Amino acid sequence: MKTLPFRSVGWCAALVLLVAAAGCTGPLLTAAYLLGYGDTQAEFKGLKKKRVVVVCRPLVELQYSNMNASKMISRGVVNLLRKNVSKIDVVDSQKTDEWLDNNNSDQYSEIGRAFDADLVIGIDLLDFSIYQGQTLFRGKANYEIKVIDCQTGRIVFQKSPHACVWPPNTGVPTSEKQESQFRQQFVGVVADEISRHFYAYDHREKFAPDSQAFD
Repeated sequence: MKTLPFRSVGWCAALVLLVAAAGCTGPLLTAAYLLGYGDTQAEFKGLKKKRVVVVCRPLVELQYSNMNASKMISRGVVNLLRKNVSKIDVVDSQKTDEWLDNNNSDQYSEIGRAFDADLVIGIDLLDFSIYQGQTLFRGKANYEIKVIDCQTGRIVFQKSPHACVWPPNTGVPTSEKQESQFRQQFVGVVADEISRHFYAYDHREKFAPDSQAFD
């Protein structure tokens, strides 16, 4: 993709603002977010033109009960980064999972070097559950994010442990939804929340999260 000159980018931004003021915000605002004009900017912008490995690892005590959840989160983050970060080269999550199954290593930089990657996005899954009591689904996850330079082993970006609760204000009766369906939805929420550290987005996309849980 050819990079727009500064003047052209400026005109694009001005056009978006003018059209938004006129009330026609849909298609042009979508184009604006793709150009990096989302109203919430990326906290770490260093993934462009990089080869990246995404690894989500559960704590030892969670490995047997939530190993699939960690793999699903990795897969979701990979897909979102491919969709939203320009010129990124993300290693396929299935290849990463196969390597982890066959190698006993807990060093993110070693995993990255195995795939000739520049960076590893390491997600430490500290807690994960989808039940609130016996009759309600309510997802709870606690995770920490690190971005590691594979050559130096240095952490170049880090987010302290963060708790994600979904839906934020209520639970979903287990009679209204299958467990597998709710788990998949919640994993998508966690993956979306993690990946948004790395690209600009429209904060309005997270409107009414409680009602979305009943879809």
